[in-house]
This record gives sequence, structure tokens and C-alpha cells, in this order.
Amino acid sequence: MEHDIHLLEQLVTRLERIEQAIGALSKVRSAKDRYTVEEVAEILGKAPFTVREWARNGRIKAEKRACGRGRTQEWAISHEELHRIQNDGLLPVEGFVYRYGGD
Repeated sequence: MEHDIHLLEQLVTRLERIEQAIGALSKVRSAKDRYTVEEVAEILGKAPFTVREWARNGRIKAEKRACGRGRTQEWAISHEELHRIQNDGLLPVEGFVYRYGGD
């Protein structure tokens, strides 16, 4: 009897850990192949306008894709590019040369 109670307590403890793990997993975003400007902005804590400007100015790798609203297109950012932005930051501005003004 005492052995059965001990087994039940272990089972309850394991179930609680499993429930916690499932709860944590449900909060994790699932990776997508492509993200919209709005999704990238939310993930990075930036305004959608900022992400759109980065794409337009070549600061991030993005491509225009049909969005289902007539002939308009939206920027799409790959999962790999989002990961690169998070780790390495923005791409350098084309043609920009930083010059140090000190002696």
C-alpha cells in the first residue's frame, strides 16, 4: 500500500512537469517560412514602417510577394533572414563609408 502511494506521488509529480512543459511550448512561436512586415516588427519590437524601410533600403533581405489584394505586393522576410537580423543586425547601407572625425 505504501509503495502504491509512493508510485502515485511520483506519477503526479511527473504529470505536473509535463503540464508545465506543454504550457511553455504553447507559448513558443512556431517557425514559418516567410514573415510579413507586421510579424517581423512585432517580433523585433519595431514599427512596421521601420521594417518596411529596412526592406526598401536594402538593410534586410526581403522580397515582394503577391498578397491577394489585386496587383499590390507586400514585403516577405524569410525565417533565415529574421534569425540573421536577430543575431547580426542590419546589413550595411550600400555605398556608405563611415569616416571617423577625430585625429
